[in-house]
Amino acid sequence: MHDLVIRGGMVVDGTGAGPVAADVAVEGDTIVAVGPDVGRGRRTLDADGRLVTPGFVDLHTHLDAQLGWDPLATSSCWHGVTSLVIGNCGVTFAPVRAGDAGYLARMMESVEDIPADSILAGLPFSWESYGQYLDWLGSTPKGVNVGGMVGHCAVRYHAMGERSLDPDAVPTDAELAVMVGAVDEAMAAGALGFSTSRTRRHVAPDGRNVPGTWATETELVALADAVGAHGRGFFGAAPRFDGDGPGVERARSEVALMAAMSRTAGRPFTFNLTNTFSDPDLWRQTLGFVAGANAAGARLRPQTTSRGIGVVFSLDHATPFDSRPGWEALSGLDARTKAAAMTDPDVHAALVAEGDGPAGVDAWRDFYVLTPERGARYDCDPASSLAAHAERAGTSAVEAYVDLCVAHDGQVVLNWPVLNQDFGVIAEMLTDPLVMMGLADAGAHVGQILDASQPTFFLSYWVRERGLVDIGEGVRRITSDTAAFAGLTGRGVVRPGARADLNVVDLDALHLPLPQYVRDFPGDAGRFVQRAEGYGWTLVNGQVFMEDGRHTGVLAGRPLRAA
Repeated sequence: MHDLVIRGGMVVDGTGAGPVAADVAVEGDTIVAVGPDVGRGRRTLDADGRLVTPGFVDLHTHLDAQLGWDPLATSSCWHGVTSLVIGNCGVTFAPVRAGDAGYLARMMESVEDIPADSILAGLPFSWESYGQYLDWLGSTPKGVNVGGMVGHCAVRYHAMGERSLDPDAVPTDAELAVMVGAVDEAMAAGALGFSTSRTRRHVAPDGRNVPGTWATETELVALADAVGAHGRGFFGAAPRFDGDGPGVERARSEVALMAAMSRTAGRPFTFNLTNTFSDPDLWRQTLGFVAGANAAGARLRPQTTSRGIGVVFSLDHATPFDSRPGWEALSGLDARTKAAAMTDPDVHAALVAEGDGPAGVDAWRDFYVLTPERGARYDCDPASSLAAHAERAGTSAVEAYVDLCVAHDGQVVLNWPVLNQDFGVIAEMLTDPLVMMGLADAGAHVGQILDASQPTFFLSYWVRERGLVDIGEGVRRITSDTAAFAGLTGRGVVRPGARADLNVVDLDALHLPLPQYVRDFPGDAGRFVQRAEGYGWTLVNGQVFMEDGRHTGVLAGRPLRAA
């Protein structure tokens, strides 16, 4: 008799193959049988009418801090994620010298919008090296499996101090040796790889770009060599594609630099890739450079999101109108109380007094209205824009927003995509074999952006609704594809001998409710969270972790350390 049997489901095994009617037997943390007659289990999960998939593997999160006080890794846990990678974009909490914890916390806040006070209250900073950080991370119970990359920002600041932020600073031989030693120590301790940030968008608390932004190829290749010496690991980067004017030459040079690191180490390299209306051809030009680099021996795979990366607004947190006269009267009230106040004629008049300004309604065509009845529809349908709502109502956009809030008891969310704005381009990237799924930034930008629900949106919209890829390929993209890239052997597939990280999913029932703003961080700090509908069970290492979206009390996650 097995410990657990998932019976009667359609197994989508993560390899790209289509659904197959089969049962799955689990003993301990391992899948031991997949087939039509696997025997009995001490516990049986009835998966009739549902899919049985591997647990989803998210390569790009910033849950580094949150895992210190939230062992469930919400919101990721509600969307079938069972394994995740932290330490992206070069910002990590180790290595760290005594007295520097506050600086790393403030840098994380500046780059990833995670409150520094919450970080300092929620993490002990009882480590110095990255290996010691991994020891602490592994010593605390987790609901999901977690692996980490060591970040260039912390490594450079550890070696060079304040000078590490100087755009012209080149490390001395001694400083470079400290950096190489820190990366070597991290890799020997089980880090999954090394990440860096080169984008000008990432700034330190004083406004300067984070350490490593202006590092030379000599420095980066030396650090890459330290990774490659271990014969495993991967690289991640937030590249410097941004800047003034067309980005094609910046993309060419950034891809060449990443290719040099990949070839030096003989290891794969992933980086952020999105489309924007302001430079609409850059993503395609970048993929051309990647194809050329890979033909010359590099191993580059950009990663993108399955929807627009958008800022979200709600009455519970912030709206685009809060700085206008009249709106300050609502400050400090919850959403439902604000909506009730909006019914007062005098308050209503004060809120809409300025209208939409010189640009008129057109200024709001990129702001999309999400309501409870329809849920979180992120497809950027022009008919759902705030401008379209205003035109149908014959009002200004601000008045349309106020009226929508009243009609829905304050439960209205605005979504403003700022990256990956063109869904046609997203579709092309998602079907390009070079491109990986990722970049959801779970745990980051907690008061602005919420893309941790990406797996649910990808499956419900691109697979079920649009049929962009079939379910076999769709599941592969968020399981074995990402797991194999990160070197996570035995995960991301449903087969005997693999780890029993599993989801039982009703594809037809997958649905995203609206994001909610809650205050559950240390110090009563707030953030957006988003749940999901359609997940029956999520198993981590053979134990039922989530059931119908509720935590079972089990914390069976493990550290993902490279062997």
